Amino acid sequence: MVCFFWGTTWLASKEGVRHMPPLQLAGLRQFIGGTAYVLYFMSKGRIWPTKKEWWPILILSFLNFMLSNGLSTWGVKYISAGLGSIIGAIFPLWLVIIGLFRSQKMPRKAILGIVLGFAGICVIFFEHLHDFVNPDFTFGIFLSITATWSWAFGTLYTKEQAGSFNPYFSLGLQMMLSGFVLYVIAATTGNVVPMKAIPWQSWAAIGYLAVFGSVISFVAYLYALQHLPTEQASIYAYINPIVAVILGSLIFDEKLTVYIATGGLITLVGVYIVNQVYRKSITKKVEDVDQPLS
Repeated sequence: MVCFFWGTTWLASKEGVRHMPPLQLAGLRQFIGGTAYVLYFMSKGRIWPTKKEWWPILILSFLNFMLSNGLSTWGVKYISAGLGSIIGAIFPLWLVIIGLFRSQKMPRKAILGIVLGFAGICVIFFEHLHDFVNPDFTFGIFLSITATWSWAFGTLYTKEQAGSFNPYFSLGLQMMLSGFVLYVIAATTGNVVPMKAIPWQSWAAIGYLAVFGSVISFVAYLYALQHLPTEQASIYAYINPIVAVILGSLIFDEKLTVYIATGGLITLVGVYIVNQVYRKSITKKVEDVDQPLS
């Protein structure tokens, strides 16, 4: 579910920023999605977070939405979709690098699978690799890479703080707060268009991003983080571009090339390796627990 819907958000974001400033789009999307979350939990009588619980919520709001989602939406305006897909696939590699600095052991086969998956994405978008040296894309590249870096840290912090407060209510508060702040930033810098001037295409993009890209997908991703190793949950980043390419072919008649077929196969092999490593690890733990005491 995460892979499919987040794979489609590239197309929706690209359409949205054609008619309105990126920060305004990100702010509206997050505020609408976050408000829906918060209203739902308020209707269920959920208790609001304490002063101590607000700190991780504010930190996650900054990392996951203000920086990650805000910058990625901003960045997509200045780079090609193919380049954006390559940069988005860097996210699992950040987790590997951060894990090394934190002295966290990761199975070698899992690292191999992650690297192989990224290599496959590079093959799919081979024609866009030269965009990295295009000076016109420098600003967009900086924004997009920073977004993936922030998302990696936010993902790890989410995993660590999941038990401190209802993670789903927390998610709604994060989105609502960051959406409000992003919109205020956009408004104070003059990067907004009047609501009446926003065409229906952009409203459709906002609605799709809020419902499917935020509400549904983030719940699914948070559930995956709670039940899977972080590295295994992160490989959605390799499936997203494949979904985007297939949809681009079906909707916009974009050609499916040998590069796409070959790269897609390499990526899927990498994803398979990662899944198999952690599946075997979980199976072994279960077998160890079931071992009778001698």
